[in-house]
Amino acid sequence: MPTGSLYVVAAPSGTGKTTLVQALIKETPGVVASVSCTTRPPRPSERDGVDYRFVDPATFEAMAAAGELLEHAEIFGHRYGTPRGPTEARLAEGFDVVLVIDWQGFRQVRRAMPDCVGVFLLPPSRATLEHRLRGRGQDPDPVIRRRLAEARAEVGHWREFDYVLVNRKLGTALDELQSILVARRLRREVQGQRESALIAELLEAPGRSR
Repeated sequence: MPTGSLYVVAAPSGTGKTTLVQALIKETPGVVASVSCTTRPPRPSERDGVDYRFVDPATFEAMAAAGELLEHAEIFGHRYGTPRGPTEARLAEGFDVVLVIDWQGFRQVRRAMPDCVGVFLLPPSRATLEHRLRGRGQDPDPVIRRRLAEARAEVGHWREFDYVLVNRKLGTALDELQSILVARRLRREVQGQRESALIAELLEAPGRSR
């Protein structure tokens, strides 16, 4: 069985990356999300072990020191990281794994796993980004202003990624993201493993008995 591919989807907060990845997982067989660790408190709708693994700062630091995190970063005063073991296990099982992290995390993942695929998601406009942030009703105004200020710096890293999508419409962005996965799954080296029996049969000399 071919190993899966690791994808990183990054974007400024409020661009819709989480919604897009959730739709991808729902609509695309063989795709799973990595559950990140974080030191921030859970939001009302979030579940531990599903949306994030919520840990205290001491536990997070111990995991990082032990090399148990594929990447980790501090964002808006809280720590976020991707557990290495579960991610590598799912890839070995043949699943495509999607990480929803920021550009800092992507840099670390690419150093650790150069074959990972980076996808950067852009909002259709700055006004739309602000509208989405305020529409969530989860953050106070000072946090929203800070997130908008950070968005410009984050967008400045778009050239580091392999693909760039604009989330003007969820359905269109989903189709585009799925097309990236389909192309990766049809690579020669992947198909060579997946269809090895077929290829061997087609290359067999005519008239050879089985």
